[in-house]
Amino acid sequence: CPSSYTPSVGRRRGEESDMSQLAKIAELEAEYAKTQKNKATETHLGLIKAKIAKLRRELLEDSTGKGGGGGRGEGFDVRKAGDTRVGLVGFPSVGKSTLLTTLTGTFSEAASYEFTTLTAIPGTMKYRGAKIQILDLPGIIEGAKDGKGRGRQVISAARTCDMILIVLDCMKPVTHKRIIEHELAGFGIRLNGKPPEIVFRRKDKGGVNFQDVVPQTKGLSRDSCTRILKEFRISSADIVLRGDYDIDEFIDVVNGDCKYMPALYVMNKIDQLTIEELDIIDQMPHHVPISGFHKWNMDMLMEEIWNYLKMMRIYTKPKGQIPDYDEPVVLHATRPSVEDFCNRLHRSIMKDFYYAWVWGSSVKHQPQKVGKTHILHDEDVIQIVKKI
Repeated sequence: CPSSYTPSVGRRRGEESDMSQLAKIAELEAEYAKTQKNKATETHLGLIKAKIAKLRRELLEDSTGKGGGGGRGEGFDVRKAGDTRVGLVGFPSVGKSTLLTTLTGTFSEAASYEFTTLTAIPGTMKYRGAKIQILDLPGIIEGAKDGKGRGRQVISAARTCDMILIVLDCMKPVTHKRIIEHELAGFGIRLNGKPPEIVFRRKDKGGVNFQDVVPQTKGLSRDSCTRILKEFRISSADIVLRGDYDIDEFIDVVNGDCKYMPALYVMNKIDQLTIEELDIIDQMPHHVPISGFHKWNMDMLMEEIWNYLKMMRIYTKPKGQIPDYDEPVVLHATRPSVEDFCNRLHRSIMKDFYYAWVWGSSVKHQPQKVGKTHILHDEDVIQIVKKI
């Protein structure tokens, strides 16, 4: 007999499932808000956070098409291009479209009314030989992590980026910054943070093996870790804490869906501020003041994007020819090796790798013969020698 399943029925079921999960999250958040915060309730609050994190991970999987709740949505699945990707995130009508046009020359409709951009619009910025894809995402609103204003699709697209520019209107309340941070954090985006040094390995049996290398002063213990793991239906695991961490950071590691990425707060429309107001803004960390309309301070913004992405240019030199300074190979690693460089070109190169000649600040002699573990510096020149 013919199946009774249709796309519309599937969508409806997915929406009903999302609403059920959102209702559960709302109940848990309400319980968390009314629970007193003290030493005695630390573990209970941690369990509530674990339940919320688990439900949000399921919602995220649905919004990215991994689950049954539908795909990312039309216009949000933009193919990656260039050496890296930067996303523009912010409230509606803060100047994201104007900034995209200024940086890349790509036209994105801009107007004085809200929600002008309804899809993700890509553009490419060329800087220091690197091709940086800029993604103008639709404006997000409070409650985006719960699906308001296609918020989950917007945040899911933001997770595909290597860096986020949070565009803020200088004339709007500073609470906008905290709201956006809260919405992004709700879907596992950790801004300007580093992953905690926590070793977590699931096992089939043997119970929980807990070890802390340094004293824990933020409430994390064997008992709290075991109870949190129980929420994730994990009964056996190895845990090694190499630093002093709290319950939230442990949940992030167990949940396994957090993305740590650099972020800059782009304070737009500074042409409408006084010098005194600019001095106040200057106290904010990770910020760049600009005027997208007048194209003020764009050089500093591009420089900071480069620095936050930790990008590095390596030039290739074919045997018997001059180096190719027009098309550098761009690396993102903090301490990239010759092996990283080869893998960036093609995974198969290392199979025939013999040694390399390097010119630049990373070597004492010009040139110098090096192996695959040699650490490269910005603007080094390299020539690969293959096995005969």
